[in-house]
Amino acid sequence: MAVRAMFESELEELKQRLTQMGQHAIGSYASLVKAIRSLDQETLRMLLDTDRQMQEMQRSIEARCLYLMTKEQPIARDLRLVSAALKVVTDMERIGDHVTDIAELFLRMSNQQLEELRIQVLRRMLDETKAMLEQAILAFVEGDDTLADKVIAWDDVIDGLFNDNKLVLMEAIRLQQADADYIVDCLMVAKYLEKIGDHCVNIGEWTKFRNTGDMQGYPLY
Repeated sequence: MAVRAMFESELEELKQRLTQMGQHAIGSYASLVKAIRSLDQETLRMLLDTDRQMQEMQRSIEARCLYLMTKEQPIARDLRLVSAALKVVTDMERIGDHVTDIAELFLRMSNQQLEELRIQVLRRMLDETKAMLEQAILAFVEGDDTLADKVIAWDDVIDGLFNDNKLVLMEAIRLQQADADYIVDCLMVAKYLEKIGDHCVNIGEWTKFRNTGDMQGYPLY
């Protein structure tokens, strides 16, 4: 097999590993949302292992990227893909961390508190973040600049919902409708969701870099 053909095959393997990690992030988050809605504590406990699983995938992909960069001497287009992959796996791994963080918080809440939470603004934030994550992973896997732009703009929606949640929780404090621990846990969940949105934005920006070499406003020197 020619050298270039072998390198193309290795790049394809890298893309497949990235896709698998992205799908694992999406699947874990989808399981989290479903478990919250069904009050499924068994699934929430299973999700406590998400961060470890994502770390293992991250290390495997990073090793593959470093091999391609140091052994194969990729051309500019390929180097952008490999460099972007090194960054994106970090964001995906942190998304896995936040899935575990949220699962831990919900396991601390009582069923009554979880029932109350389902009718708050957090439910919409959970759904919007899920959709944003799915589109961010798809944008990177497909190298879709247009979809990446949509993901980046989506961050305003997530930030707006985070602020709405803060207002709801502040009103609950004012009216003494919930205990302090519950308010803090809800606020932490909202913050983790907002951080997942930030990581999705990063994935969108690295999608743009992969295609254009543009660092989204950062000077290349």
